[in-house]
Amino acid sequence: MKEAVTASILLLISFIMFALSFRSYKEKGFLLNNAYLYASEKERAAMNKKPYYRQSAIVFLLVGFVFLLNALATFYSAAWVSYVAGAVIIITLVYAILSSIVIEKKKQGEDDLNKSGD
Repeated sequence: MKEAVTASILLLISFIMFALSFRSYKEKGFLLNNAYLYASEKERAAMNKKPYYRQSAIVFLLVGFVFLLNALATFYSAAWVSYVAGAVIIITLVYAILSSIVIEKKKQGEDDLNKSGD
């Protein structure tokens, strides 16, 4: 019984993550991304939000899979699934770091082009 409740909560969280991923993919609603959250009002107004929405969508999707895999591991008592979830966590962290670097480099390149064009 305890496993079923835990698995149900994990499934609910995974569905919430999938919904946030879909919303971010469609570029709808508030942008849940640190680059946007820490930006000033002036920076937010000038910011190209598309890469940040895309990054958030992919991260929410991967986190949703982690919760889904953990729910399956709990429900079916399959410990090996937890190892797969751990691998997805590592992939998510690597993606988040690398995509942030790529977005920042593209942003700096665009800023350099805009400055040279002025």
